[in-house]
Amino acid sequence: MTIPRAGTCRPSVFLRADYHRLVQTRSQSSLSESFIRRARESPRRDRVDAVLRGLDIGLSLVFAALALIPVALISLAIVLSSGRPVLYRGTRVGRGGEFYTMLKFRTLRPGAEQRLGVHLGEELVLRTKEERTTVGRWLRATQLDELPQLLNVLRGDMSLVGPRPIRPIFFEQLASELPAYWQRLVVRPGLTGFAQVRRGYETSMAEKLAHDMEWIADRSVGLYLRTLAATGWRVLRQSLRGAVRPTRVQ
Repeated sequence: MTIPRAGTCRPSVFLRADYHRLVQTRSQSSLSESFIRRARESPRRDRVDAVLRGLDIGLSLVFAALALIPVALISLAIVLSSGRPVLYRGTRVGRGGEFYTMLKFRTLRPGAEQRLGVHLGEELVLRTKEERTTVGRWLRATQLDELPQLLNVLRGDMSLVGPRPIRPIFFEQLASELPAYWQRLVVRPGLTGFAQVRRGYETSMAEKLAHDMEWIADRSVGLYLRTLAATGWRVLRQSLRGAVRPTRVQ
């Protein structure tokens, strides 16, 4: 597969009627209306997106059933080690610029997001490591902190495969630096994605965008299933490694 040029993708997008509320308050880092308009005007791929949505629902239900016991044990470990809350809730940018609340197991000390402020890239990675709890280090090493996002997938906020979610405060900044960045709005954010399977967390935003655009342009059932299989293998390797050296795995 080749990485498409900006503007050549053929994704589809369904905007809700109240999308305008996202651009009413710029002081709260709402998205630019121009980005939402571009996403709305992008060519549609209804058939493949409908099939992928069906796979999202079916597979998420299976994964959620299998994860019931691990979820209960992880929740108990978090409460006993660092108290409540068990879940982290953060605002992220979804398809068409719609904001939604992303769920994760809490891996940082309470109040960490305020202390991390507007850091991005390597600085954010370094400061985040300092904020992690003991259980949080293990959860990040094994990537089990992402399990609650299965609820986001079932709600329709996310897909199992797609560009990773991003906070609103960073979206317009990155869109101004990377002209094609708005194209991430034409698909649902994903629990996993090309950039995560192929590269690492500290990969540059430009390189991550190239992988995201490849998914947006070429998304299909086969590519979706291959990405999930690669993710499963990667998570298994990281889980085994994290069980031995949790403090050294990012």
